[in-house]
Amino acid sequence: MSTKANAIQIEKQKEHLKRDKLNHIYKEHGELIAAIASGIIILAAWLLESHLPLAVFSGMHIAAFIIGGYAKAKEGITETIKNKELNVELLMIFAAIGSAAIGFWTEGAILIFIFALAGALETYTMNKSNKEISALMELQPEEALRITNGIEKTVPVSELVIGDEIFVRASERIPADGVIIKGNTAIDESAITGESIPVNKAIDQDVFAGTVAMNGSITVKITKNANETLFHKIIQMVQQAKEEKSKVQLFIEKFEGTYVNIVIVTVIVMMFLPYLLFDWTLTQSIYRAMVLLVVASPCALVASIMPATLSAISNSAKNGVLFKGGVHVENFNNMKLFAFDKTGTLTNGKPIVTDAYFDPNYDENLLVSTVGAIENESTHPLARAITSYSLKEEKNRYFIKNSTVENMKTVGGNGVEATVRGEKWHIGKSDFVGKDLAEQFQEGIAAQLAKQGKTIVFVKHAEKVVALFALKDTIRNDAKQTIKTLKQHGIDTIMLTGDNEITARAVAEEVGVDRYIAECLPEDKVKELKRLKKQYKQVAMVGDGINDAPALATANVGVSMGEGTDVALETADIVLMKNNLSKITSAIDLSKRMNRIVKQNVFFSLAVIVTLIFSNFFQIIDLPLGVIGHEGSTIIVILNGLRLLKQT
Repeated sequence: MSTKANAIQIEKQKEHLKRDKLNHIYKEHGELIAAIASGIIILAAWLLESHLPLAVFSGMHIAAFIIGGYAKAKEGITETIKNKELNVELLMIFAAIGSAAIGFWTEGAILIFIFALAGALETYTMNKSNKEISALMELQPEEALRITNGIEKTVPVSELVIGDEIFVRASERIPADGVIIKGNTAIDESAITGESIPVNKAIDQDVFAGTVAMNGSITVKITKNANETLFHKIIQMVQQAKEEKSKVQLFIEKFEGTYVNIVIVTVIVMMFLPYLLFDWTLTQSIYRAMVLLVVASPCALVASIMPATLSAISNSAKNGVLFKGGVHVENFNNMKLFAFDKTGTLTNGKPIVTDAYFDPNYDENLLVSTVGAIENESTHPLARAITSYSLKEEKNRYFIKNSTVENMKTVGGNGVEATVRGEKWHIGKSDFVGKDLAEQFQEGIAAQLAKQGKTIVFVKHAEKVVALFALKDTIRNDAKQTIKTLKQHGIDTIMLTGDNEITARAVAEEVGVDRYIAECLPEDKVKELKRLKKQYKQVAMVGDGINDAPALATANVGVSMGEGTDVALETADIVLMKNNLSKITSAIDLSKRMNRIVKQNVFFSLAVIVTLIFSNFFQIIDLPLGVIGHEGSTIIVILNGLRLLKQT
């Protein structure tokens, strides 16, 4: 996509979101003010009824009808024309007009008032769910300071392209994803990860749009277009979550149109049939038909799901878990098996030095600092880990910084050789330094460490092995507890990894998964998931890499780590933005709560409708009670759904 097209797309989305936000604010407050105004007019008319002429009394109720019912009437007519079928909004308007037509002005006006109040409450829920997007959009800088041939120029963020260099001062928000090429700073990444503790970033480290450079100025090279940043993807995911509906919601929306038609036909029949067949007067028959029109409307049933779903999505977003739709919130607590990738999911994805052994005839600090100086010249993950280990001591840092490493050479992926202070050093695998020398070092300690799934790096100097470093990708702090909690929920676990058997077994035993399958290629993971789906029916996959994307798509629910690749983020149904595996179990609990509340709402609303319909046929209730029972139940189910906004 061209720079101009990117700019146009970003600007259009911003304008759309601003317009959408203003519309929602106006609609929320407008509906609430209109509902309250109609209520005040109704109350005044009721209190002054005996003192008012009939024309004034009727006029006040007509005003209440228009003020309170305008928004819903407009919505009902628009939707009816658009979808070519009647809806609940029109049903309520018909009921109110019908009540007034047979002389029950106050009851009809109260119906409009409570219906408008329920509508304002539902709009509040919708606006509440939009706050995540609005808050994120406000964090996105509009401009950036671009550096071209040493000249600084302020430009719109939408004009930035990959390769541009921008300058970010201390305390400023970073406008686009990139990599630091000059300077260092502490970055507040709470907008992305939710973590409040700043992260120190230096040259060659990634930074993200929407985060803040706290205490140092940096120069950043752009690595992603404005519409491809992680920040932008989060906004898109929240938007998708709002638009995608659960299966129950889709069923009720489909059912609603048919049900409304049945109610209309039944009401028309009831207006005359009891009058013709029984000893009811025509007034009684029409009155009972109007009561039926009120109590049979499925307002509470329709409102049973969407407010609860939006509240659950909003709650989880604040808690660092992005659901890409209500259907995934609904399904998540049905999972019978969780399959986990290993590297970057159950583990941190970065090796660290866990053990170090040295020749007693050598000075340990001199050995560590020499190896650190050599490995500091390499970008290999194992070399970086050893360098980090060597930098722990202050005196080693000085040595490494001031050492001259000469003749540095990488040999066939097996290791490196270099000269320090005129002496040659070899660092690498056992075959690279001499297998016999490696096996004999420290009475064969390397073999014991290898059995624990650790990677061994040997150091050779003066034709003998003088040091050994054992490295391992460490388990995430929350991985063990997450697996334990899943088991307590009765959910089985399995690890699917492309790593070797020894490493896979060691990690599986440490983290506590039920089973593991090693040496899995991406297609192998897909085959295993298909087999597991036949066995368990409902299977979730948790991963973070490009190789996990096919498996994430194959699972019933795909869960991606927030630090995962773009492909994994796009493919997954759920994203753990804080990279915290324990959020899986809290998301399952939220899913259970939502399903429980939805069931409560559906059963309650159906019970109220059935009770009111039968009470009307037996002439037990009058129109005022019918209005209160019907609209009261609608408000109750909406408030019940709003309970999901609370953190647990």
